Amino acid sequence: GMAEKLAVITEANTHISALSSQVTQLQNVLSNKQARGSFGEVQLENLVRDALPDSAYDFQVTLSNGRRVDCFLKLPNPPGPIAIDSKFPLESYRQLVAASDDAAKDAACRRLEADVKKHISDIASKYIIPGETAESAILFLPSESVYAEINIQLPKLVEASRRAHVYMAGPDNLMLILHTVRAILRDARMHEAAGLIRTQVDLMMQDVNRLDDRVAKLATHFQQAEKDISDIKTSTRKITSRGQKITQIEVAEERPVSPVVDAADRKPDLLG
Repeated sequence: GMAEKLAVITEANTHISALSSQVTQLQNVLSNKQARGSFGEVQLENLVRDALPDSAYDFQVTLSNGRRVDCFLKLPNPPGPIAIDSKFPLESYRQLVAASDDAAKDAACRRLEADVKKHISDIASKYIIPGETAESAILFLPSESVYAEINIQLPKLVEASRRAHVYMAGPDNLMLILHTVRAILRDARMHEAAGLIRTQVDLMMQDVNRLDDRVAKLATHFQQAEKDISDIKTSTRKITSRGQKITQIEVAEERPVSPVVDAADRKPDLLG
């Protein structure tokens, strides 16, 4: 109802006043060009550190062409590592916001376009290296309002930058990109883990197969052994029975021949 809407409006107002004070602080920071550069880099670093594990990025990386980039996202191939460079076309943006008539607005728009176009071509030429980086790079604009203004006033430039494989991102968009990167990395890790698991399973299966072979061989050995044992038993039986016959004969021969015992009582077939 009405109360809820009022609550939302009150909250929005609080946000707006908080933003206003931030903007005032920002004005002070940004009036100094050096401070502005580091402001963009610090904001970029904070966003990246919040979104990604330490192993996923490096700051102030020197590439093989000797150029140093603000941030390098270490993604697996494809897409490969992505360079992010922070740029802040503040003067032309301020001029645009302050424009009181159409002529001033047009002039400011042209200046903003020229500034951003230069940033785009710098990034495209410095931070996209075949075989070393991804095919695209990111131009980070550390202010939602600057990013919004470029998108509203200069849609053709936005298109041109995409054709140059340079993607512009304000803080919100960069956050989305970084979360996507995190998902890709997690995915890659999962695939890597899946690869490791697959390798382990393959090795295990090989072991199992080898074991099968060995068991089969062993079973064959057992069958052979059983045959050998039964053969031995047969031989043993034969030997034993022969031995018994022999002892019986010997015993029989050692007995004194008794006149009562008739020769027919001796069992000559025992000698068989």
